[in-house]
Amino acid sequence: MREREQADLVLYGASELVTPVGPAPLKGRKLGELKVIRDAAVVIRDSRIVAVGRTRQIRRTFSAEDELDVSGLTIVPGFVDAHTHLVFASEGFRPEELEMKAKGFTYMEILARGGGIMKTVRATRAASERRLAEECLRRLDLMLLHGTTTVEAKSGYGLTPEDELKCLRALKAADKEHPVDLAITFLGAHAVPPEYEGRPGDYVELVVSEMLPRVAEGHLASFCDVFCEKGVFTPEQARRVLEAGLEHGLKPKIHADEFSDTGGARLAAELGAASADHLLFASEEGLKAMAEAGVVGVLLPASPLTTMLGRFADARKMIKLGVPVALATDFNPNCPVESVQAVMALACYCMRMTQAEALAAATLNAAHAIGLSGEVGSIEPGKKADLAILDVPGHEHLGYRLGSNLVRHVVKAGELVVEDGKLVYKRGRRAGHRS
Repeated sequence: MREREQADLVLYGASELVTPVGPAPLKGRKLGELKVIRDAAVVIRDSRIVAVGRTRQIRRTFSAEDELDVSGLTIVPGFVDAHTHLVFASEGFRPEELEMKAKGFTYMEILARGGGIMKTVRATRAASERRLAEECLRRLDLMLLHGTTTVEAKSGYGLTPEDELKCLRALKAADKEHPVDLAITFLGAHAVPPEYEGRPGDYVELVVSEMLPRVAEGHLASFCDVFCEKGVFTPEQARRVLEAGLEHGLKPKIHADEFSDTGGARLAAELGAASADHLLFASEEGLKAMAEAGVVGVLLPASPLTTMLGRFADARKMIKLGVPVALATDFNPNCPVESVQAVMALACYCMRMTQAEALAAATLNAAHAIGLSGEVGSIEPGKKADLAILDVPGHEHLGYRLGSNLVRHVVKAGELVVEDGKLVYKRGRRAGHRS
Protein backbone atom coordinates (compact mmCIF):
# COMPACT_ATOMS: atom_id res chain seq x y z
CA MET A 1 0.00 0.00 0.00
CA ARG A 2 1.31 3.43 -0.92
CA GLU A 3 2.59 5.45 2.06
CA ARG A 4 0.44 8.46 2.83
CA GLU A 5 1.86 11.95 2.36
CA GLN A 6 2.48 13.93 5.54
CA ALA A 7 0.72 17.21 6.33
CA ASP A 8 0.36 19.53 9.32
CA LEU A 9 -3.44 19.67 9.51
CA VAL A 10 -6.35 17.96 7.78
CA LEU A 11 -9.93 19.15 8.09
CA TYR A 12 -12.35 16.40 7.03
CA GLY A 13 -16.01 15.47 6.80
CA ALA A 14 -17.36 18.93 5.94
CA SER A 15 -20.96 18.95 4.78
CA GLU A 16 -19.79 21.41 2.11
CA LEU A 17 -16.64 23.16 1.02
CA VAL A 18 -17.55 26.21 -1.06
CA THR A 19 -15.19 28.60 -2.80
CA PRO A 20 -14.87 30.93 -5.76
CA VAL A 21 -12.02 29.97 -8.09
CA GLY A 22 -9.83 31.52 -10.71
CA PRO A 23 -7.02 34.05 -11.02
CA ALA A 24 -9.13 36.96 -12.34
CA PRO A 25 -11.76 39.05 -10.54
CA LEU A 26 -15.20 37.51 -10.97
CA LYS A 27 -17.78 39.58 -12.82
CA GLY A 28 -21.12 39.16 -14.53
CA ARG A 29 -22.63 35.70 -14.22
CA LYS A 30 -19.32 34.25 -13.07
CA LEU A 31 -19.66 36.13 -9.78
CA GLY A 32 -22.32 33.64 -8.72
CA GLU A 33 -20.48 30.50 -9.89
CA LEU A 34 -18.90 28.71 -6.94
CA LYS A 35 -17.09 25.39 -6.60
CA VAL A 36 -18.95 23.12 -4.18
CA ILE A 37 -17.54 19.86 -2.76
CA ARG A 38 -19.69 17.63 -0.53
CA ASP A 39 -18.17 15.56 2.29
CA ALA A 40 -15.06 17.66 1.81
CA ALA A 41 -11.56 17.77 3.25
CA VAL A 42 -8.68 20.27 3.16
CA VAL A 43 -5.00 19.43 3.57
CA ILE A 44 -2.62 22.04 5.02
CA ARG A 45 1.16 22.06 5.24
CA ASP A 46 3.54 24.93 6.07
CA SER A 47 0.62 27.40 6.29
CA ARG A 48 -0.52 26.57 2.74
CA ILE A 49 -3.35 24.57 1.20
CA VAL A 50 -1.91 21.38 -0.29
CA ALA A 51 -5.05 19.61 -1.50
CA VAL A 52 -8.83 19.89 -1.51
CA GLY A 53 -11.24 17.06 -2.25
CA ARG A 54 -13.62 14.41 -0.96
CA THR A 55 -12.87 13.12 2.51
CA ARG A 56 -12.40 9.48 1.52
CA GLN A 57 -9.81 10.24 -1.14
CA ILE A 58 -7.96 12.80 0.99
CA ARG A 59 -7.67 10.48 4.00
CA ARG A 60 -6.37 7.67 1.79
CA THR A 61 -3.66 9.99 0.45
CA PHE A 62 -2.64 12.14 3.43
CA SER A 63 -1.97 11.83 7.14
CA ALA A 64 -1.40 14.73 9.49
CA GLU A 65 -0.09 15.67 12.90
CA ASP A 66 -3.47 17.25 13.66
CA GLU A 67 -6.89 16.42 12.30
CA LEU A 68 -10.15 18.25 12.81
CA ASP A 69 -13.51 16.58 12.27
CA VAL A 70 -15.84 19.21 10.80
CA SER A 71 -18.77 16.90 10.08
CA GLY A 72 -21.97 18.79 9.46
CA LEU A 73 -20.14 22.09 9.06
CA THR A 74 -19.36 24.24 6.00
CA ILE A 75 -15.89 25.43 4.98
CA VAL A 76 -15.53 28.74 3.12
CA PRO A 77 -12.54 31.01 2.53
CA GLY A 78 -11.66 33.34 5.37
CA PHE A 79 -13.48 36.61 4.74
CA VAL A 80 -11.52 39.54 3.31
CA ASP A 81 -12.70 42.94 4.59
CA ALA A 82 -11.55 45.27 1.81
CA HIS A 83 -12.48 48.65 3.34
CA THR A 84 -12.13 49.62 7.01
CA HIS A 85 -11.11 52.66 9.04
CA LEU A 86 -9.65 50.48 11.77
CA VAL A 87 -7.39 52.91 13.63
CA PHE A 88 -8.92 55.56 15.90
CA ALA A 89 -9.27 56.22 19.62
CA SER A 90 -12.36 54.64 21.20
CA GLU A 91 -13.48 58.06 22.43
CA GLY A 92 -14.01 58.76 18.75
CA PHE A 93 -17.06 56.50 18.58
CA ARG A 94 -20.12 58.69 17.99
CA PRO A 95 -23.28 57.03 19.36
CA GLU A 96 -24.85 60.43 20.09
CA GLU A 97 -25.06 61.07 16.34
CA LEU A 98 -27.64 58.33 15.88
CA GLU A 99 -30.27 60.61 17.42
CA MET A 100 -29.18 63.45 15.10
CA LYS A 101 -29.60 61.15 12.10
CA ALA A 102 -33.03 60.09 13.37
CA LYS A 103 -33.98 63.78 13.42
CA GLY A 104 -32.97 64.14 9.79
CA PHE A 105 -29.44 65.53 9.91
CA THR A 106 -27.30 64.31 7.02
CA TYR A 107 -23.72 63.09 7.22
CA MET A 108 -22.43 66.33 5.69
CA GLU A 109 -24.58 68.48 8.02
CA ILE A 110 -23.20 66.68 11.07
CA LEU A 111 -19.68 67.22 9.72
CA ALA A 112 -20.38 70.94 9.21
CA ARG A 113 -21.44 71.21 12.88
CA GLY A 114 -18.05 69.94 14.03
CA GLY A 115 -19.18 66.36 14.57
CA GLY A 116 -18.56 63.37 12.40
CA ILE A 117 -14.96 62.83 11.43
CA MET A 118 -13.75 65.84 13.44
CA LYS A 119 -14.83 64.40 16.79
CA THR A 120 -12.89 61.24 15.99
CA VAL A 121 -9.90 63.27 14.82
CA ARG A 122 -9.71 65.13 18.13
CA ALA A 123 -9.80 61.90 20.12
CA THR A 124 -7.26 60.16 17.88
CA ARG A 125 -4.80 63.04 18.00
CA ALA A 126 -4.84 62.83 21.81
CA ALA A 127 -4.09 59.07 21.89
CA SER A 128 -0.65 57.49 21.98
CA GLU A 129 0.63 55.23 19.23
CA ARG A 130 0.62 52.21 21.55
CA ARG A 131 -2.92 52.96 22.69
CA LEU A 132 -4.09 53.06 19.08
CA ALA A 133 -2.36 49.76 18.32
CA GLU A 134 -4.16 48.14 21.27
CA GLU A 135 -7.49 49.50 20.02
CA CYS A 136 -6.78 47.91 16.63
CA LEU A 137 -5.92 44.57 18.22
CA ARG A 138 -9.22 44.45 20.11
CA ARG A 139 -11.17 45.26 16.96
CA LEU A 140 -9.29 42.63 14.99
CA ASP A 141 -10.22 40.06 17.64
CA LEU A 142 -13.91 40.78 17.00
CA MET A 143 -13.43 40.57 13.26
CA LEU A 144 -11.53 37.28 13.56
CA LEU A 145 -14.30 35.78 15.70
CA HIS A 146 -16.66 36.54 12.80
CA GLY A 147 -14.42 34.77 10.26
CA THR A 148 -12.42 37.70 8.83
CA THR A 149 -8.79 36.76 8.20
CA THR A 150 -7.57 39.69 6.06
CA VAL A 151 -8.39 43.37 6.57
CA GLU A 152 -7.68 46.57 4.65
CA ALA A 153 -7.07 49.33 7.21
CA LYS A 154 -6.92 53.07 6.52
CA SER A 155 -5.48 55.99 8.40
CA GLY A 156 -7.41 59.26 8.15
CA TYR A 157 -8.25 60.37 11.69
CA GLY A 158 -4.98 62.20 12.30
CA LEU A 159 -4.91 64.79 9.51
CA THR A 160 -1.51 66.17 10.51
CA PRO A 161 1.79 64.69 9.33
CA GLU A 162 2.73 63.40 12.78
CA ASP A 163 -0.72 62.05 13.63
CA GLU A 164 -1.18 60.31 10.28
CA LEU A 165 2.24 58.68 10.64
CA LYS A 166 1.35 57.70 14.21
CA CYS A 167 -1.80 55.96 12.98
CA LEU A 168 0.06 54.11 10.24
CA ARG A 169 2.74 52.96 12.67
CA ALA A 170 0.01 51.74 15.03
CA LEU A 171 -1.43 49.68 12.17
CA LYS A 172 2.02 48.27 11.41
CA ALA A 173 2.40 47.26 15.06
CA ALA A 174 -1.02 45.59 15.11
CA ASP A 175 -0.19 43.73 11.91
CA LYS A 176 2.91 42.25 13.54
CA GLU A 177 1.05 41.15 16.68
CA HIS A 178 -2.24 39.79 15.33
CA PRO A 179 -2.89 36.75 13.12
CA VAL A 180 -5.20 38.75 10.84
CA ASP A 181 -3.22 40.20 7.92
CA LEU A 182 -3.52 43.94 7.26
CA ALA A 183 -3.31 45.76 3.94
CA ILE A 184 -2.56 49.33 4.99
CA THR A 185 -3.87 52.42 3.21
CA PHE A 186 -2.82 56.05 3.69
CA LEU A 187 -5.93 58.26 3.79
CA GLY A 188 -4.46 61.61 4.76
CA ALA A 189 -7.02 63.23 2.44
CA HIS A 190 -10.00 61.99 4.45
CA ALA A 191 -11.28 65.46 5.37
CA VAL A 192 -10.08 69.06 5.58
CA PRO A 193 -8.89 69.56 9.19
CA PRO A 194 -9.97 72.62 11.21
CA GLU A 195 -6.54 74.26 10.81
CA TYR A 196 -7.15 74.37 7.05
CA GLU A 197 -10.84 75.29 7.06
CA GLY A 198 -11.66 77.04 3.81
CA ARG A 199 -8.24 76.13 2.38
CA PRO A 200 -8.54 72.58 1.04
CA GLY A 201 -5.95 73.27 -1.65
CA ASP A 202 -3.36 74.16 0.98
CA TYR A 203 -4.14 70.96 2.86
CA VAL A 204 -3.76 68.92 -0.34
CA GLU A 205 -0.35 70.54 -0.76
CA LEU A 206 0.59 69.36 2.76
CA VAL A 207 -0.57 65.82 1.95
CA VAL A 208 1.38 65.75 -1.31
CA SER A 209 4.57 67.56 -0.30
CA GLU A 210 5.08 66.33 3.27
CA MET A 211 2.86 63.41 4.23
CA LEU A 212 3.23 61.18 1.17
CA PRO A 213 7.05 61.32 1.04
CA ARG A 214 7.27 60.36 4.71
CA VAL A 215 4.73 57.54 4.31
CA ALA A 216 6.73 56.15 1.40
CA GLU A 217 10.07 56.59 3.13
CA GLY A 218 8.84 54.63 6.15
CA HIS A 219 7.19 51.91 4.01
CA LEU A 220 4.04 52.51 6.05
CA ALA A 221 1.34 51.84 3.44
CA SER A 222 0.61 50.03 0.19
CA PHE A 223 -2.29 52.19 -1.01
CA CYS A 224 -3.26 55.85 -1.15
CA ASP A 225 -6.92 56.82 -0.80
CA VAL A 226 -8.86 60.10 -0.96
CA PHE A 227 -12.42 61.16 -0.13
CA CYS A 228 -13.62 62.67 -3.42
CA GLU A 229 -16.91 64.35 -2.57
CA LYS A 230 -18.68 67.71 -2.64
CA GLY A 231 -17.61 69.69 0.41
CA VAL A 232 -14.48 67.58 0.87
CA PHE A 233 -12.04 67.15 -2.05
CA THR A 234 -12.75 67.91 -5.69
CA PRO A 235 -11.92 65.45 -8.48
CA GLU A 236 -8.96 67.67 -9.42
CA GLN A 237 -7.64 67.62 -5.85
CA ALA A 238 -8.25 63.88 -5.61
CA ARG A 239 -6.33 63.32 -8.84
CA ARG A 240 -3.39 65.32 -7.50
CA VAL A 241 -3.22 63.25 -4.31
CA LEU A 242 -3.56 59.91 -6.07
CA GLU A 243 -1.05 60.75 -8.81
CA ALA A 244 1.42 61.86 -6.13
CA GLY A 245 0.77 58.57 -4.35
CA LEU A 246 1.56 56.68 -7.55
CA GLU A 247 4.85 58.56 -7.84
CA HIS A 248 5.70 57.24 -4.36
CA GLY A 249 4.70 53.67 -5.20
CA LEU A 250 1.25 53.68 -3.57
CA LYS A 251 -1.58 52.12 -5.58
CA PRO A 252 -4.69 54.38 -5.84
CA LYS A 253 -7.98 53.76 -4.08
CA ILE A 254 -10.83 56.26 -3.96
CA HIS A 255 -13.93 57.00 -1.91
CA ALA A 256 -16.07 57.64 -4.99
CA ASP A 257 -19.56 59.00 -5.62
CA GLU A 258 -20.91 58.24 -2.15
CA PHE A 259 -23.27 61.21 -1.73
CA SER A 260 -23.23 62.69 -5.24
CA ASP A 261 -21.83 61.98 -8.69
CA THR A 262 -18.48 63.76 -8.66
CA GLY A 263 -16.92 61.64 -11.39
CA GLY A 264 -15.02 59.50 -8.89
CA ALA A 265 -15.72 56.25 -10.72
CA ARG A 266 -14.30 57.64 -13.97
CA LEU A 267 -11.26 59.01 -12.14
CA ALA A 268 -10.63 55.58 -10.64
CA ALA A 269 -10.76 54.05 -14.13
CA GLU A 270 -8.42 56.66 -15.59
CA LEU A 271 -5.84 56.07 -12.86
CA GLY A 272 -6.15 52.27 -12.91
CA ALA A 273 -7.13 52.28 -9.23
CA ALA A 274 -7.20 49.06 -7.24
CA SER A 275 -10.77 49.93 -6.29
CA ALA A 276 -13.44 52.58 -6.18
CA ASP A 277 -15.54 52.34 -3.05
CA HIS A 278 -19.16 53.30 -2.12
CA LEU A 279 -20.45 54.24 -5.65
CA LEU A 280 -24.04 54.96 -4.64
CA PHE A 281 -24.32 57.86 -7.11
CA ALA A 282 -21.83 56.67 -9.73
CA SER A 283 -22.90 57.37 -13.32
CA GLU A 284 -23.40 54.56 -15.82
CA GLU A 285 -20.58 56.09 -17.86
CA GLY A 286 -18.26 55.92 -14.85
CA LEU A 287 -19.24 52.34 -14.08
CA LYS A 288 -18.66 51.28 -17.69
CA ALA A 289 -15.22 52.89 -17.52
CA MET A 290 -14.47 50.96 -14.33
CA ALA A 291 -15.58 47.71 -15.96
CA GLU A 292 -13.35 48.33 -18.97
CA ALA A 293 -10.37 49.20 -16.75
CA GLY A 294 -10.95 46.24 -14.42
CA VAL A 295 -11.35 48.45 -11.33
CA VAL A 296 -13.03 46.60 -8.46
CA GLY A 297 -16.14 48.27 -7.08
CA VAL A 298 -16.15 47.82 -3.30
CA LEU A 299 -19.74 48.12 -2.05
CA LEU A 300 -20.43 48.98 1.58
CA PRO A 301 -24.14 48.45 2.33
CA ALA A 302 -23.73 48.98 6.08
CA SER A 303 -22.63 52.56 5.42
CA PRO A 304 -25.81 53.94 3.82
CA LEU A 305 -27.77 51.96 6.42
CA THR A 306 -26.00 53.70 9.31
CA THR A 307 -26.07 57.13 7.63
CA MET A 308 -29.80 56.62 6.93
CA LEU A 309 -29.23 57.66 3.34
CA GLY A 310 -32.31 55.86 2.05
CA ARG A 311 -30.61 54.15 -0.88
CA PHE A 312 -27.93 51.57 -1.63
CA ALA A 313 -25.43 51.07 -4.42
CA ASP A 314 -26.95 49.48 -7.52
CA ALA A 315 -25.17 46.15 -7.32
CA ARG A 316 -27.33 44.54 -10.01
CA LYS A 317 -26.45 47.25 -12.52
CA MET A 318 -22.75 46.93 -11.74
CA ILE A 319 -22.82 43.17 -12.13
CA LYS A 320 -24.69 43.53 -15.44
CA LEU A 321 -22.13 46.09 -16.69
CA GLY A 322 -19.22 43.79 -15.81
CA VAL A 323 -17.80 45.66 -12.82
CA PRO A 324 -16.00 43.21 -10.48
CA VAL A 325 -18.01 43.72 -7.27
CA ALA A 326 -16.56 43.27 -3.79
CA LEU A 327 -18.08 43.75 -0.34
CA ALA A 328 -16.67 45.26 2.85
CA THR A 329 -17.84 46.56 6.22
CA ASP A 330 -16.60 50.19 6.10
CA PHE A 331 -15.99 49.73 9.84
CA ASN A 332 -15.59 53.21 11.37
CA PRO A 333 -17.16 55.33 14.13
CA ASN A 334 -20.06 56.20 11.84
CA CYS A 335 -20.52 52.57 10.76
CA PRO A 336 -19.57 50.36 13.74
CA VAL A 337 -19.93 47.02 11.94
CA GLU A 338 -17.16 44.44 12.42
CA SER A 339 -18.90 41.49 10.75
CA VAL A 340 -18.53 40.73 7.05
CA GLN A 341 -21.33 38.20 7.54
CA ALA A 342 -23.71 41.05 8.43
CA VAL A 343 -22.62 42.93 5.31
CA MET A 344 -23.25 39.87 3.13
CA ALA A 345 -26.80 39.70 4.49
CA LEU A 346 -27.34 43.39 3.78
CA ALA A 347 -26.01 42.85 0.25
CA CYS A 348 -28.62 40.16 -0.30
CA TYR A 349 -31.57 41.87 1.35
CA CYS A 350 -30.86 45.49 0.34
CA MET A 351 -28.92 45.19 -2.94
CA ARG A 352 -30.48 41.98 -4.29
CA MET A 353 -27.25 40.04 -4.56
CA THR A 354 -27.51 36.26 -4.31
CA GLN A 355 -25.79 34.36 -1.50
CA ALA A 356 -23.25 32.96 -3.96
CA GLU A 357 -22.47 36.42 -5.34
CA ALA A 358 -22.09 37.83 -1.84
CA LEU A 359 -19.68 35.07 -0.83
CA ALA A 360 -17.48 35.62 -3.90
CA ALA A 361 -17.61 39.38 -3.37
CA ALA A 362 -16.53 39.05 0.28
CA THR A 363 -13.65 36.69 -0.46
CA LEU A 364 -11.92 36.48 -3.86
CA ASN A 365 -13.07 39.82 -5.30
CA ALA A 366 -12.33 41.55 -2.00
CA ALA A 367 -8.83 40.07 -2.16
CA HIS A 368 -8.44 41.52 -5.67
CA ALA A 369 -9.45 44.95 -4.31
CA ILE A 370 -6.40 44.93 -2.01
CA GLY A 371 -3.93 43.19 -4.31
CA LEU A 372 -3.82 39.90 -2.39
CA SER A 373 -5.80 37.55 -4.63
CA GLY A 374 -2.73 35.42 -5.25
CA GLU A 375 -2.54 34.66 -1.54
CA VAL A 376 -6.07 34.65 -0.11
CA GLY A 377 -9.75 34.76 -1.06
CA SER A 378 -10.28 31.19 -2.26
CA ILE A 379 -9.57 27.62 -1.19
CA GLU A 380 -7.09 26.45 -3.80
CA PRO A 381 -3.78 24.56 -3.55
CA GLY A 382 -0.85 26.91 -3.08
CA LYS A 383 -2.83 29.64 -1.37
CA LYS A 384 -2.56 30.61 2.28
CA ALA A 385 -4.72 28.34 4.43
CA ASP A 386 -7.24 30.93 5.62
CA LEU A 387 -10.57 29.22 6.32
CA ALA A 388 -13.83 29.98 8.10
CA ILE A 389 -15.72 26.90 9.30
CA LEU A 390 -19.42 27.63 9.72
CA ASP A 391 -21.87 25.92 12.03
CA VAL A 392 -24.40 25.40 9.23
CA PRO A 393 -24.85 22.60 6.68
CA GLY A 394 -24.59 24.80 3.58
CA HIS A 395 -23.25 28.12 2.34
CA GLU A 396 -26.73 29.48 1.53
CA HIS A 397 -27.07 30.39 5.21
CA LEU A 398 -24.55 33.18 4.55
CA GLY A 399 -26.57 36.13 3.34
CA TYR A 400 -29.78 34.53 4.64
CA ARG A 401 -29.05 34.65 8.37
CA LEU A 402 -29.13 38.29 9.47
CA GLY A 403 -27.38 39.17 12.74
CA SER A 404 -26.03 35.71 13.57
CA ASN A 405 -22.36 34.74 13.84
CA LEU A 406 -22.19 31.41 12.04
CA VAL A 407 -18.47 30.83 12.65
CA ARG A 408 -17.46 27.79 14.75
CA HIS A 409 -13.74 27.67 13.90
CA VAL A 410 -11.23 29.80 12.00
CA VAL A 411 -7.95 28.63 10.49
CA LYS A 412 -5.43 31.37 9.71
CA ALA A 413 -2.24 30.56 7.78
CA GLY A 414 -2.74 26.90 8.67
CA GLU A 415 -3.28 27.38 12.40
CA LEU A 416 -6.49 27.08 14.38
CA VAL A 417 -6.99 30.58 15.82
CA VAL A 418 -10.70 30.35 16.72
CA GLU A 419 -12.01 27.10 18.18
CA ASP A 420 -15.62 26.55 19.16
CA GLY A 421 -16.23 30.27 18.91
CA LYS A 422 -13.33 31.27 21.17
CA LEU A 423 -10.00 32.90 20.37
CA VAL A 424 -7.09 30.48 20.85
CA TYR A 425 -4.20 32.29 19.17
CA LYS A 426 -1.09 33.54 20.95
CA ARG A 427 -0.73 37.33 20.94
CA GLY A 428 2.47 38.56 19.35
CA ARG A 429 3.20 35.46 17.22
CA ARG A 430 2.12 35.53 13.60
CA ALA A 431 0.04 32.60 12.43
CA GLY A 432 1.88 30.26 10.10
CA HIS A 433 5.21 30.48 11.94
CA ARG A 434 5.35 27.16 13.75
CA SER A 435 7.34 27.09 16.99
